[in-house]
Amino acid sequence: MTQDRLTPPDLAEAAWRTSSYSGGQGECVEVAPNLPHLIPVRDSKRPAGPVVTFGHTAWQTFVDDLA
Repeated sequence: MTQDRLTPPDLAEAAWRTSSYSGGQGECVEVAPNLPHLIPVRDSKRPAGPVVTFGHTAWQTFVDDLA
Protein backbone atom coordinates (compact mmCIF):
# COMPACT_ATOMS: atom_id res chain seq x y z
CA MET A 1 0.00 0.00 0.00
CA THR A 2 1.37 3.40 -0.97
CA GLN A 3 0.38 6.81 0.28
CA ASP A 4 0.22 9.81 -1.98
CA ARG A 5 1.67 12.92 -0.40
CA LEU A 6 1.40 16.46 -1.57
CA THR A 7 4.62 18.27 -2.27
CA PRO A 8 4.96 21.14 0.18
CA PRO A 9 4.92 24.55 -1.49
CA ASP A 10 8.19 26.45 -1.85
CA LEU A 11 7.95 29.26 0.69
CA ALA A 12 11.51 30.58 0.22
CA GLU A 13 10.18 33.85 -1.23
CA ALA A 14 7.39 34.26 1.32
CA ALA A 15 7.32 37.77 2.82
CA TRP A 16 5.68 37.08 6.18
CA ARG A 17 3.76 39.79 8.01
CA THR A 18 1.65 39.84 11.15
CA SER A 19 -1.75 41.37 11.52
CA SER A 20 -1.90 45.03 12.50
CA TYR A 21 -4.36 43.86 15.17
CA SER A 22 -1.72 41.78 16.96
CA GLY A 23 -0.42 44.77 18.90
CA GLY A 24 3.17 43.58 18.50
CA GLN A 25 2.78 40.90 21.16
CA GLY A 26 4.06 38.11 18.92
CA GLU A 27 0.97 35.98 19.46
CA CYS A 28 -0.80 36.16 16.17
CA VAL A 29 -0.91 34.52 12.79
CA GLU A 30 1.37 35.59 9.98
CA VAL A 31 0.46 35.63 6.30
CA ALA A 32 2.60 35.92 3.21
CA PRO A 33 0.39 37.58 0.59
CA ASN A 34 3.19 38.06 -1.96
CA LEU A 35 3.15 34.59 -3.54
CA PRO A 36 1.41 34.24 -6.91
CA HIS A 37 -0.73 31.12 -6.38
CA LEU A 38 -1.34 30.78 -2.66
CA ILE A 39 -1.59 32.53 0.68
CA PRO A 40 0.38 30.69 3.39
CA VAL A 41 -0.60 31.24 7.03
CA ARG A 42 1.43 30.25 10.11
CA ASP A 43 1.56 30.77 13.86
CA SER A 44 3.93 33.63 14.68
CA LYS A 45 5.12 31.79 17.80
CA ARG A 46 6.18 28.79 15.69
CA PRO A 47 7.62 30.13 12.43
CA ALA A 48 9.22 26.77 11.65
CA GLY A 49 5.98 24.94 12.44
CA PRO A 50 3.17 23.90 10.11
CA VAL A 51 1.77 26.19 7.45
CA VAL A 52 -1.79 26.24 6.14
CA THR A 53 -2.21 27.45 2.57
CA PHE A 54 -5.19 29.01 0.84
CA GLY A 55 -5.88 29.88 -2.76
CA HIS A 56 -6.36 33.62 -3.34
CA THR A 57 -10.13 33.29 -3.84
CA ALA A 58 -10.59 31.19 -0.70
CA TRP A 59 -8.45 33.61 1.33
CA GLN A 60 -10.42 36.63 0.08
CA THR A 61 -13.69 34.88 0.95
CA PHE A 62 -12.36 34.14 4.45
CA VAL A 63 -11.22 37.73 4.99
CA ASP A 64 -14.50 39.14 3.65
CA ASP A 65 -16.48 36.93 6.03
CA LEU A 66 -14.51 38.30 9.00
CA ALA A 67 -15.74 41.82 8.39
